[in-house]
Amino acid sequence: MKKRAAKKIIYWTDSDLKVLKKLAGKKSAREIATQLRRTEVAIRLKASQLEISLRVG
Repeated sequence: MKKRAAKKIIYWTDSDLKVLKKLAGKKSAREIATQLRRTEVAIRLKASQLEISLRVG
């Protein structure tokens, strides 16, 4: 059986959180994820933890 590569934990920096808060509601989760070089799931999870709405409008 093949061994899986170890997942690299990328911690959220203060600047990452500022960008997330600034762009939430203005850009889609996919666009934010691309800018922060994270997955869309990671963006949605962190926004949920911080109780930030990602609804664009």
